[in-house]
Amino acid sequence: MVRKLTATAALLLVSCAPQTQVPTKVRALVLSSNGEYTPTEVELKTVTDIVALEGKVARIEGNAILRLDPTDPELQAARTEEALARAMTKSAGRSVTASYITDPQGVLWPADFHTWNLVTTYYNLERAWDYFTTTLAVPQAELPQTTVHYFPEFILADVSDQPLTDNALYYPPLKSFVVLPFDTLQKAPLATNASILTHEYAHLVFNRRVYGGSAVPTALNEWAQGGSSTPGLNVLKALDEGLADYHAYVASCPTAFGCNTRVLATSFDDAAVNARDLSLNQCMSALLYRNITQSSVNVISGLEYQLGTLLANALYRSTSTEAERQTLGRALVAAYSDTNTSRPGFNQLVSASIGDQNLFTLPKAAKAIVQHIPSGNVDLRQKVCTNFANALQIPLSALVGNTEYDCPASTTTTGECPALPRDP
Repeated sequence: MVRKLTATAALLLVSCAPQTQVPTKVRALVLSSNGEYTPTEVELKTVTDIVALEGKVARIEGNAILRLDPTDPELQAARTEEALARAMTKSAGRSVTASYITDPQGVLWPADFHTWNLVTTYYNLERAWDYFTTTLAVPQAELPQTTVHYFPEFILADVSDQPLTDNALYYPPLKSFVVLPFDTLQKAPLATNASILTHEYAHLVFNRRVYGGSAVPTALNEWAQGGSSTPGLNVLKALDEGLADYHAYVASCPTAFGCNTRVLATSFDDAAVNARDLSLNQCMSALLYRNITQSSVNVISGLEYQLGTLLANALYRSTSTEAERQTLGRALVAAYSDTNTSRPGFNQLVSASIGDQNLFTLPKAAKAIVQHIPSGNVDLRQKVCTNFANALQIPLSALVGNTEYDCPASTTTTGECPALPRDP
């Protein structure tokens, strides 16, 4: 791919420091209908500086040195979110400088690997931002410009003193995205994978609405101290992961490739991809149920992804049209926070359970989702209720209610998933 791009670029006309126009026509690496990443002409609609790759959606910075070390005196002394960010940022880095070649039609072609990666990163984040603000109607004011730390030296000292690699993530303590260098990862760079960046952008939206944008959410911090049993934390983290996968799936449907149920595909090996495939029907197992309710997410690796994928699959099975997918997507972000006491959102349910995480349960979270499906979408609500009761083994008594927003009394299970024995 790199040799092909280089050969093509040699035929184009060189241009120095191109002027930024809105929208800016540029080539990015986009997943085509045949499943390959190809140089594709796209428009960046929010960029204000095409060389620095900065705009309304993101500001990309390179060469930062970021370190989280519990023994760091500056970190220990931090009492505000701003002080925490300062303590972690050992070097702020600088703006990136992208290089382009302009073709005869005025379209900008990235002139080197990093420019291809940077342009594609901004484009994928812009698409994710547009999905949430346009398709799901999240106010733009809730999603202002976010910093992207590109290829920083990023160290979590309590894990390793070596810089992390092979990852792309939204990192709440810095309220920024982090795109790390790749080392052993030999497939498509994570920032090139639109589904992965949409998944990460979904974490930002979840953080803003469920946690009020907190750098260190109280529930995550306090519930993690639950020892060998963290039931509320298990559910909360699973919601964040599973709903992020579902949003990535819905956002992919209008693309050239089409609906992508395999969020990790093109970047990870088949085992990891298959484990998170939304289209593979799954049922709550007795072991998973026991782990969720009685074990700690800090002890069982991947617990939040197991439950999250089960939740995403239940949502996937509930929708068959673009209209249903978008309606359910809007219902999900509405369920993140709602001060209406008759149908509170996750934010309110979590806040009411801070003193006892056992009060924040999967049935309560599922009911919040159901109650935010618009009242006129009876068929969609019925399907979501059935799949929650069936795949997630949520008792119908916890979902059925007397309002137009609850699961109707006629809700039944399909018998596709065997009923689990309940604790007496």
